[in-house]
Amino acid sequence: MPGLRLEGKHAVVSGGAAGAGGAASEVFAREGANVVIVDIQEEAGLALVEKIREAGGKVSFVRADVSLNDEVDEAIDKANRLFDNRIDVLFNHAGTVIIKPFLETTESDWDRMMAINVKSMFLMTKAVLPSMLDQGGAIVNTSSISAVAGTPMEVLYCTSKGACHMFTRAIATEYRDDGIRCNAVCPGFIRTAHGIRELKELREYGVEVTEEDICRLQGRICEPEEVANAALFLASSEASFVNGETMFVDNGMLVRT
Repeated sequence: MPGLRLEGKHAVVSGGAAGAGGAASEVFAREGANVVIVDIQEEAGLALVEKIREAGGKVSFVRADVSLNDEVDEAIDKANRLFDNRIDVLFNHAGTVIIKPFLETTESDWDRMMAINVKSMFLMTKAVLPSMLDQGGAIVNTSSISAVAGTPMEVLYCTSKGACHMFTRAIATEYRDDGIRCNAVCPGFIRTAHGIRELKELREYGVEVTEEDICRLQGRICEPEEVANAALFLASSEASFVNGETMFVDNGMLVRT
């Protein structure tokens, strides 16, 4: 029988306390990884740690705001102490969405969106990369179909995810010869608290994302575990020759529009 896909690997998951990030923390641990969850949601993170440990997984939680440099550095220092300075997998999942007409967005909205969705990837990757340089590793970023398909009321979000696409490609290019791969998962609409809020707020602005619209666009709503399984593939040796790619997890939504 084949072994576990992340057996013996050390993995860090930002935004790993809930939603698709939480599902990834569970899937990574189930597939043999020793996981460190880095998230601002302490209550949810500690509850997930208990659940994963009860199932036999290895996991720890570190509270940090991944948009802040000092907190990221402290979190990765803790992860390195737990992992003996060897991080094999980084899943940059932390993110948020701001939904409002573009002319109503503010500079603080822009700064918050870029800090959480883009700066956090920069900070986490910069902090983790030194732990990967000796033995190689895999970085997976959460992007979105919104990186390439514009949505009304989501100009800031779409812009941040476009940056995620190019960050992924540039890191892959610069560090390929060091044995480090960097790819992105790009979900459609997901059944998470974040995803349900997004749909609700879009509907309030008259954007056509009813349940019937979602069925027409992507067949059905995506489950968090489906995003987690895509991230698992990209993090595993099964994707050893996949680098700089953006994997759309949208059931054909993008290619049909």
